[in-house]
Amino acid sequence: MRHERHLDLPTYHAPPWLPGGHAQTVYPALFLWQRLTRYRREAWVTPDLDNIVVDWVDGRAGTPIVVLFHGLEGGSRSHYALSLAQHFYPRGYRVAVPHFRSCGNVSNRLPRAYHAGDSNEIDWILRRIRDRNPESPLYAVGVSLGGNALAKWLGEQGESAAELLSGAGVVCAPLDLTACGNVLDVGVNRHLYTREFLRSLKRKTLLKLKMTDNPYIDRDSVKRARTLREFDNLVTAPLHGFKSVDHYWQTSSALPLLKHIAVPTLLINSKNDPFIPASSLPGEDDVSDWVMLLQPKEGGHVGFVTAYPPGRLSWLPDVLHRFFQHHSPLPR
Repeated sequence: MRHERHLDLPTYHAPPWLPGGHAQTVYPALFLWQRLTRYRREAWVTPDLDNIVVDWVDGRAGTPIVVLFHGLEGGSRSHYALSLAQHFYPRGYRVAVPHFRSCGNVSNRLPRAYHAGDSNEIDWILRRIRDRNPESPLYAVGVSLGGNALAKWLGEQGESAAELLSGAGVVCAPLDLTACGNVLDVGVNRHLYTREFLRSLKRKTLLKLKMTDNPYIDRDSVKRARTLREFDNLVTAPLHGFKSVDHYWQTSSALPLLKHIAVPTLLINSKNDPFIPASSLPGEDDVSDWVMLLQPKEGGHVGFVTAYPPGRLSWLPDVLHRFFQHHSPLPR
């Protein structure tokens, strides 16, 4: 086992003009302009004959690849995806952004969608990219929901994950889904974030019900859902084989599996993330020696804005790049 917890990485400091977890979350996601990245889109057929799309920033064959798994209702145009692509590509990396089923502005064929514990989806995507690029160092980054799914896969795979990946980054992941689901369903979070998530999730679900009858889902109940708990109990759990929302949240949380990770992994969580209670964050005793915890006091939920107004989103991709460089199998 290799102890990687004390690699010297730059500390995040929030700019004085952007105070608080909510501002640090909302501003970069909605108001910070970024140049759009030009992607090349591929359509993939899944092992169960469904479909997803993968957006690529191409480079030379054999160069390292960073695979980004996005958050809830995110994708290749999310602010964190754009900043990551624009940082890594000029430095000789290729970037792939697989979209979970029903994301990327593409409807999928099957009734199912995606969920926070879908480590099987992580597995076949990474194996397909590895099979097509056997000579390229491969790194994975998971953000928010995609971060929990990636961390769960890393824990389940243990040492086998090292056959695919040289390193991983898990960013602002809700590793305890029950704690995070509960905090998103109350107070300002419910009105500021959950309402917007539900608007998109319900629209997709109701559209899918028009195309395919599903005896497990009641259209009127979906329309009335006002919390993530209600939606996950009505839709996510039955669609993906869980007995209830509590069964889904408990069995899909990656937190209990962090001790089994055997790939160099950087686990980033800000302590003022509105989505994730600081009390639910892992400590050193909760993770393996392959996991480095980086828990700045501020940053919001996948925010990490720096510099003077209008700000920049350079800290997160820079930290991930430094971590991956440290664990690169190629000469640095």
